[in-house]
Amino acid sequence: MSEPKRSAMRVADSDRENVARLLYEAMGAGRITAGELETRLDAVYAAKTFAEFEPVVADLSPGGALALSHAVGEERGGRRSFAVMSATTRRFGGPLPSKHVSRAFWGSVRLDLRRARITGSCTIRAVAVMGAVKIVVPEDFALDVRGIGLMGGFGTGRRTGRRSPEAGAPVLRVTGFAWWGSVRVIRKPLEPRRRSLRGRG
Repeated sequence: MSEPKRSAMRVADSDRENVARLLYEAMGAGRITAGELETRLDAVYAAKTFAEFEPVVADLSPGGALALSHAVGEERGGRRSFAVMSATTRRFGGPLPSKHVSRAFWGSVRLDLRRARITGSCTIRAVAVMGAVKIVVPEDFALDVRGIGLMGGFGTGRRTGRRSPEAGAPVLRVTGFAWWGSVRVIRKPLEPRRRSLRGRG
């Protein structure tokens, strides 16, 4: 489909959220102010076509709103998770991807890795802008948490597990930053599955 025709296409709520995510990220990096963010968000949520996104993101995205629209599917894959003024919970089972990016903008993301496995290595980049990212890990993961908290917190939280990782344990690396928000990594034992009460007298 040609770009002029795509510009005239109607946008969906998911498209608006993807553009809003770019704006929150730009504010977190200091590229726009909080006042500019509010003004641009008003335009984003009032937009009906991709063409109306163009003046909002022209100075932030090299390809403009059209290029940004192609990235929506990537965010829904196993390597990314995000929340924009909402809450998202993802539970991983099986091998983790080598890299995962988690972003929370005025919202929260919770990643539960207690049933996951690390093959080789895994790095999670967590970004929280006026939001929260919480990563729950099993007791047998070794942790390497290195992030920056700007008027926020970034680090490990209260440990509830009793075991320490053994030598040679798989390593989970967590990097990123929190701006007026928090990124927390906590150990938590896997809750046993409840037995069915059916058939009991």
